[in-house]
Amino acid sequence: MLTIRSVALVTAAPLVLAAAGIAHPHGLSRSTASDWTQLHIALLPVFPLLTVGLLVPLWHRPRLGLAGFATVVAWAGAFVYAAFYTGLDAVAGIAAGTAVEHVGETATLGPVKRPLYDMGEALGQAGAYALIGAIVATAVALLPKHGARILPGTMVLLAAGWSFVDSHIFWPRGVWTMLGFALGFALLHWGAGSSAPTDGAGMPRHQTGDHGTGG
Repeated sequence: MLTIRSVALVTAAPLVLAAAGIAHPHGLSRSTASDWTQLHIALLPVFPLLTVGLLVPLWHRPRLGLAGFATVVAWAGAFVYAAFYTGLDAVAGIAAGTAVEHVGETATLGPVKRPLYDMGEALGQAGAYALIGAIVATAVALLPKHGARILPGTMVLLAAGWSFVDSHIFWPRGVWTMLGFALGFALLHWGAGSSAPTDGAGMPRHQTGDHGTGG
């Protein structure tokens, strides 16, 4: 059954990131460098938790077959996202902010920031594309059992994932992207939790009582 606790679990990370996006400095300068660095340090453990919204509906041992294979692919995509997007935070966030904060007062900031931005952007885009792949694989894994119920959440998540490729959490689009993730995860959780369990042949699995045969 769907509960407030379980919905809160799958939406917590994107909602926290949306709130952080409102406070995120719009640019990196000497005056914002300290805030830039500290915010990215604080968010370092939060960005990987975005995948909780995919892992919760896939929380079972994968079986042989397409759905099981797609589950493993989704797990792998979630791992790649978490690793590479953490790289973005570390390079373009923490490293760039620290470098700008301590660079000489007469130094030009462009040559200091640009290589770190470029590397961070490459890492972040790799992570975002991996997350999109994990969303697709999650839909493939859930569709045989839950049918069209998982499609609304999947569509919202794909739109948010595509926006995430270049929006990060910057206001305004990045914040709306995170809110889209929260909505998509909630819808996906509803779709995966509100349909009747099925057996291996896709038929509803009925509960057994006094007249059941067991199994």
